[in-house]
Amino acid sequence: MLDDFLVSAALAGLGVALAAAPLGCFVVWRRMAYFGDATSHAAILGLALALATDLPIFAGVLAVALAMALLIAALSERTVSADTLLGVLAHAALALGLVAVSLLDGVRVDLDAYLFGDILAVTRADLVVIWSGAALVAGLMIWRWQALLTATLSPDLASASGGNPRREVLLLTLALAVTVAVAIKVVGALLIAAMLITPAATARPFARTPEMMAACAVIIGAVAALGGLGGSYIFDTLTGPSIASFAAGLFALSIALWPLLRRA
Repeated sequence: MLDDFLVSAALAGLGVALAAAPLGCFVVWRRMAYFGDATSHAAILGLALALATDLPIFAGVLAVALAMALLIAALSERTVSADTLLGVLAHAALALGLVAVSLLDGVRVDLDAYLFGDILAVTRADLVVIWSGAALVAGLMIWRWQALLTATLSPDLASASGGNPRREVLLLTLALAVTVAVAIKVVGALLIAAMLITPAATARPFARTPEMMAACAVIIGAVAALGGLGGSYIFDTLTGPSIASFAAGLFALSIALWPLLRRA
């Protein structure tokens, strides 16, 4: 029998995969990788806010991640190029968060746990938060799937058919903020983007339709979470980086198999 903490860790990893993988497909399709980075780096600033105001960590991270995502969406319409803006905000958010945490008096914080994740310390309360957030994101993706897909492929077509592409972007922003808030305990602020992007990018060669790509991404994300957890347990390595490394290995394998898949 597996120890209880391993079962809890596995369930946490599966919850994050369920939330991050389908959302990651839209991040890949929209080329929003830096957007995910900037939002996830803001999680440390949310941690500082939560500790300073006695808020739950989830609430503080969610509030700041959502504020950062909305700020990026608003400023991206200005004259500054998107990649420059995202690069500045991503590093500024991380730096400000680390400075804010260091300025807190009488509070001891294990920064490594929030930077790289601490999935082995997941509690039942954490599992409730993770799976509630995952269910919210998955439900939102299913509910708005066609509208999100149309707005992603052709905003003009979405507008012509009575849709609102800007609203769909805001929904993606909300889903991204929730995913960051639930994933920080599992893989940490520095590795959340890896769980968003890598499974979706790995699934791309195996998928013929957007729906198939999302389903494959969920499976690949789950395999990466369980494989990284198992490797961490066997080799005594950091679990968050192990999960991200396992996901990267799956991506490398998909790239190696890509020529064979194209011939099939």
